[in-house]
Amino acid sequence: MTKVLISGADGFIASHLIDFLIANEDVEVFGTVRRLADKSNLKDSMDQIELLDMELTDSLSVDGIIKKVRPDKIFHLAAQSFVPTSWTAPANTINSNVIGTLNVLDSVRNHVPDAFVQIAGTSEEYGMVRIEECPIKETNSLRPLSPYGVSKVAADLLGYQYAKSYNLNILRTRTFNQTGPRRGEAFVDANFARQIVNIEQGASKTLKHGNLEAVRDFTDVRDTVVAYWSLSDKKWNGDVVNVCSGKGKSMRAVLDTLIGCSDSEIITEEDPTRMRPSDVPLLIGDNSILRMYTDWEPYYTWEESIRDLLEYTRGKL
Repeated sequence: MTKVLISGADGFIASHLIDFLIANEDVEVFGTVRRLADKSNLKDSMDQIELLDMELTDSLSVDGIIKKVRPDKIFHLAAQSFVPTSWTAPANTINSNVIGTLNVLDSVRNHVPDAFVQIAGTSEEYGMVRIEECPIKETNSLRPLSPYGVSKVAADLLGYQYAKSYNLNILRTRTFNQTGPRRGEAFVDANFARQIVNIEQGASKTLKHGNLEAVRDFTDVRDTVVAYWSLSDKKWNGDVVNVCSGKGKSMRAVLDTLIGCSDSEIITEEDPTRMRPSDVPLLIGDNSILRMYTDWEPYYTWEESIRDLLEYTRGKL
């Protein structure tokens, strides 16, 4: 039976990947979490996987897990992934995302050199994208505009270097924005949803927002994990693949769609404290390479993704 190791198993994307694998594949799933992690995203799958405590920045901890499990496939999804946090804690972000990835790759090289490894990157690596460069191809220049983006570029390039230097089966994915159930409330779409539910419950009257002009390429997380699994059946050597819908939505469109799912009267107000020191204005991806290597197609519509996010938030609160 194929052994699958997923780092950061308690996270948004990782928990959905676990759900998908349990429901559809005959695999043995191992998930790593930090010792005091919030495991609420795993409440429905906890008894069907083996959870292992792992500290990503501790090379001995990482090495011990990979040596013990000897996985056939590794989805390295653990990261400090919140852009605003990278502005206030840049060193922690670099340490988690760069040193953590280095520890994983070094352990793979030593113990399971034939394993498939996904290094989960982000569209934030592209950073300052010119209008004429959209949709963004994998060959586009990397101009990150946040410490988080810089950390993911470094992790991405470590994946390339290890693949080429040691002939490892490493795939670098650059995943654009995600949405859907379990989205962390620190992220803009889930934060909007939380504020709407607060208004519905009478706890607030006004929804506050930052920059609504930024355009992002959203994919439902439940579609993204299908793409990840489909890509894991191929042999790679440091290749990079965009995972995205190929369509752009402004933050204003995200907010309007969410408001349209509520019967409450919602007043919106710009909040200067929600503005970033610098913001990527436009990120729309080209997913032609993903489609070339797989038969992947998005299943969920934009409206379904947003509705399910709001319904999940209502249930949680």
